[in-house]
Amino acid sequence: MTAESFPSDSDPYNGGPYTSDRRHTDRHGGDRHGGDPHGGDPHADERHLGDRLTGDPYNSDPPRQTTLLDVLSVAALVLDTDGRIVFWTPQAEELFGYSATEALGKPAARLIIHPEHLHGVLKLFAEVLETGRSWAGAFPVRHKDGSTRLMEFRNMRLLDDLGDVYALGLAADHNLLQRVETDLALCERLINQSPIGLALLDPELRYLLVNPALERIDGIPAEDHVGRHLRETLPFPDVDTVESALRQVLTTGTPLLDQYHVGRPRSDPEQERAWSLSFYRLEDPGGRVLGAATSVVDVTERHRVAAEADRARRRLALIADASTRVGTTLEVEQTAAELAEITSRELADVVAVDVLDSALACRRVREPDNGPELFRALALKAAHPTVALSAADAPGEVAAYEGDRLVTLCVHTGRPVLVRHVDERDLPRIARDAEGAALLARAGVHSYLAVPLIAHGEVLGALDLKRTRNPVPFDEDDVVLAGELASRAAIAIDNARWFQSVRNTALTLQRSLLPDHPPHHTGLELASRYQPAQATSEVGGDWYDVLRLENDKTALVVGDVMGNGIDAAATMGRLRTATCAYADLDLHPGEVLQHLDKITCDLEHYIVTCLYAVFDPRTRQCCIANAGHMPPALARVGEPPRLLELPSGAPLGVGGIRFETATVDLVPGDVLVLYTDGLVETRQHPIDERLDALLGFLDEPERSLEETCDLLLYGLRHPDDHDDVALLVARAV
Repeated sequence: MTAESFPSDSDPYNGGPYTSDRRHTDRHGGDRHGGDPHGGDPHADERHLGDRLTGDPYNSDPPRQTTLLDVLSVAALVLDTDGRIVFWTPQAEELFGYSATEALGKPAARLIIHPEHLHGVLKLFAEVLETGRSWAGAFPVRHKDGSTRLMEFRNMRLLDDLGDVYALGLAADHNLLQRVETDLALCERLINQSPIGLALLDPELRYLLVNPALERIDGIPAEDHVGRHLRETLPFPDVDTVESALRQVLTTGTPLLDQYHVGRPRSDPEQERAWSLSFYRLEDPGGRVLGAATSVVDVTERHRVAAEADRARRRLALIADASTRVGTTLEVEQTAAELAEITSRELADVVAVDVLDSALACRRVREPDNGPELFRALALKAAHPTVALSAADAPGEVAAYEGDRLVTLCVHTGRPVLVRHVDERDLPRIARDAEGAALLARAGVHSYLAVPLIAHGEVLGALDLKRTRNPVPFDEDDVVLAGELASRAAIAIDNARWFQSVRNTALTLQRSLLPDHPPHHTGLELASRYQPAQATSEVGGDWYDVLRLENDKTALVVGDVMGNGIDAAATMGRLRTATCAYADLDLHPGEVLQHLDKITCDLEHYIVTCLYAVFDPRTRQCCIANAGHMPPALARVGEPPRLLELPSGAPLGVGGIRFETATVDLVPGDVLVLYTDGLVETRQHPIDERLDALLGFLDEPERSLEETCDLLLYGLRHPDDHDDVALLVARAV
């Protein structure tokens, strides 16, 4: 075969393998394309093969593009040794513009080659046919519309079973091919150099491809991904959720974007990391599902910033909550319990509040040293059931801790003590004894923190914190938060301890100015109560007294110095002493009040109410004088209780007022109730309503006097009352 035998109008670059103008006879004399068992159908074998591979070849619907060859629209043409077109594909018709009828049997050179390129084409054609060496490259061709188009060719020699030689040409639009190559190169660069982890998975969620970024993210080499199932590589605890989401994408085709997941990669299992995952379904141009693509973005820094912001918000909320929930009362134990309650919700699993016994007693605290300290447990709280509670001192218990204990070190130095990771050597310095250390180990205590309770520069005790279930150890942020909570609580505890100290002192003083339980008096059975104000630590000026007089008489006195404080108590003490002195003179009640009025006028700015009564058992009469005081109540068997109508008179201290004396008969069983206004006066109810309530509690005169006193105080007093009460109950016998 020579170049000269190739006609001048032939073209080696056109043709089609499935459309032909020639038939050849095989060695047996039959039609190569028709003499077969399929009834002469030249494409029977091809169609049966097509049935096996792609389904019904006779389907009238146009085939869908499913491969890259379809996208490129690669054309095929076959030339015989004379350069004539013997096969021409539909893609060739699309690419060059000539139909099969127009192309078959025509010299290729005359049809699609420009004259100026003919020499080069003849040379290439001869070289391919003679040497069998293929040729590839770009070459301009003439389109049917007269334009010149650059085509990418692949040319090679063909031999059939008879030894005949042909030239096969594969052609595609050069610009389209170049664009596809550029896109592929760009995709490869983007995939390999992208900081975003990318993976392709088949419909069974097995890896087909991963990029270097994904290798770095999950710590698994790319070759170890391929062929493995998705769940074998994911570092997320919620792998089932991820799989379910991907299968939903494969089913619906709807992408899922920015799915947030947190886990620990195999390459760095000590650190928690966060990723944003997006899932897409992959389809070929014909719509066939190829699998899924996954993009993974490491958002750990964003996760950490968000977590820190959320943590800061929760800490601020905790501090704000503590401001309203800690120190709601002036009770040391209640304040400590409130601190333990709020701290156990967010900061620790086990919380104890221990105060130095000397500080609680308001004694001067000695300078810190290395010696032991005596602690009183005020509160103990756990966020969940744990044996660690059994290792701590119960509220109310007092325990001595040596100087080497961590809580003792905390109060000695006035600084926090932090043990991030507790081991066996630390437990004996935390627990009260060896048994307690074993219980703490059993409870899983792994981190410890003690912060001092400091108020006005004085260390009052310590806030003791342990973590068992929370896996995160205490850190410096926890130290700051615990210190803030402890500081706020320490001020409240300091106020409460001083309040209780002053209150106890005031109550002791008040009770020292009142008589003991009255002894037996002729013709009378007596009971009395004094109850200080519940909502204030100030000393009150209320008092009662029972005085033995001549001839078996008994004087009953109830008084109220308006105001409170030490001065009011001192005034009450002076008036009580004066009352005792005038009572010994056997004066009428009105005269006694007049003398007391003169004394009160000499005191500074004090107004006093007082009720003075003298009972004579021989006459069964009770003489009563009133200086602006609440009227006494009388309960008699068979009659409704009533208030005695007495001349009210003016309070002591007004001056120049005469006090009248009234007489009341008391028969055996009569109960006379003397009281101060703190028993009945409130800020919410009218006084008449309260007096009616008082009488309601006296409906059974036969009730014991002790029970009557308790009933009146329990039924009429309120915990927030700001006034003290003196109560004296007498029954005629």
